[in-house]
Amino acid sequence: MFQIIHCDLKPENIMLKEQNKSGIKMIDFGSSTFVDERMYTYIQSRFYRAPEIMLGIPYDCAIDMWSFGCIVAELYVGYPIFPGESENDQMCRIIEMIGVPTKDVMAISERKSKFFKYNESI
Repeated sequence: MFQIIHCDLKPENIMLKEQNKSGIKMIDFGSSTFVDERMYTYIQSRFYRAPEIMLGIPYDCAIDMWSFGCIVAELYVGYPIFPGESENDQMCRIIEMIGVPTKDVMAISERKSKFFKYNESI
């Protein structure tokens, strides 16, 4: 069985199979990759981008679940839950809602200095 990461789930990439029916399908697999062949580091549309992508942490299918959760919340409330105007703003909005990444996450982040002043001795 293939394990594929879509890498760009957003409302525009989820379509109805048939008009007036509830079946859906995902489209636009242009950024997708197999789990064991990740090639891109800058992926996902900003409002739906997982924190591990912004932090430069190795990713897996969980980034698609993050995007899916953002889409479901958006369908419920009527607007994006993390409508960041930039990647820094996006990270601030995520931190405001779910908190600062753990020390373990920060230890493996390749891009933490883009968002945080971080002292590893703390």
